[in-house]
Amino acid sequence: MTAPAGDPRTARTRAALRRALLEECAERPLEDLTVAALVRRAGLGRATFYLHYPDLQALAVDACAEVVRDAVDALHAWRGAPDPAAPPPALAAFLADITPHAPLYRALLRPGGSGPLGELLHQELRERSRAERALVGAPAPELVASAVAAAFAGVLADWLHGLVPGTPEDLANLIWRLLVALHRTPLPDGSSGTR
Repeated sequence: MTAPAGDPRTARTRAALRRALLEECAERPLEDLTVAALVRRAGLGRATFYLHYPDLQALAVDACAEVVRDAVDALHAWRGAPDPAAPPPALAAFLADITPHAPLYRALLRPGGSGPLGELLHQELRERSRAERALVGAPAPELVASAVAAAFAGVLADWLHGLVPGTPEDLANLIWRLLVALHRTPLPDGSSGTR
């Protein structure tokens, strides 16, 4: 049996479980967390947990889904022609904001961008990029959107795992230049990725 999606009690319970997970993960790695400790912190019962989530990983992905939305929004927080030298301020702010919960994100986003959070990030970023390219009539929206999503998820994951050095500001600048270059790459039909 699953909880009804539109019920306000469901929303409150899920919010309490997400909050408890983030608090627990600030103290210990996700792999050391137990459902018992989580529901104790949330003030709920085990049965309530399993009514909403099949396991801790599903809850963790749900708790981090907002991070995915924030990442997608940060990468699209510009208008007009993108300046490769000036990333949107929201991108550096996003990278700085995720740093306190980096251990949790590392558990869900493996090097190279795989893992449950990486899959969600890739899917949402690819769809947003594809839709925006299609809206302005830019060529090859599927191809470029896939490249942008893969590059961002991979670099973000590698940075969180310490494989790519740099401060949030450094990384924002590097990622931005990389993504702008992907958008401007000449395509096989001779067109550029941008209009």
